Amino acid sequence: MNQRIALALTGASGAQYGLRLLECLLQAGEGVDLMISRPAQVVLGMETDLQLPGRATDIRRVLNARYGDPGERLRVFGGEEWTAPLASGSNAPRAMVVCPCTMATVASLSAGLSRSLIERAADVVIKEQRKLILVPRETPFSALHLENMLRLARMGVVVLPANPGFYHRPSTVQDLVDYVVARVLDHLGVSHELGPRWGEAE
Repeated sequence: MNQRIALALTGASGAQYGLRLLECLLQAGEGVDLMISRPAQVVLGMETDLQLPGRATDIRRVLNARYGDPGERLRVFGGEEWTAPLASGSNAPRAMVVCPCTMATVASLSAGLSRSLIERAADVVIKEQRKLILVPRETPFSALHLENMLRLARMGVVVLPANPGFYHRPSTVQDLVDYVVARVLDHLGVSHELGPRWGEAE
């Protein structure tokens, strides 16, 4: 079984969640297959200091420099790289996270569309009954958004909105980001020390 984790960043606001999740997965020694949509690259440039090039090989080079050269633990695939392992059920990852996840992506997955590698990889994860986690960052949700998410939840998809808690008394934006990322890591079964849990002292 492929033990790697697929991570997709789409064009919703909240690029910091996806970058922090990538960092934590690599620090935990996980193999990550990364996909970044073109709208996500635009949002990354708006919300962070990270300017990514267009080609997957160049993106990997930039991220290797940023995260201390994780080597083969990080692989980056283009949006239409149909020869990627993620495109086939015979090599499906053990889990996949879309973080942040646009409502357009939610709608496509709910309808079973596979117009990009991100959508195809998620479709593979669903059909192979592996864990798929979606981190939508949208507000308010329309009835259509809710219906699409409900349909996916009934298929076993984890819908984990980027809604940070406050019981740990966050003092920085990073604290809020880490709260959401910690919940994703919990669902992936990846250990971390990003903050206190409910009922535990800091």
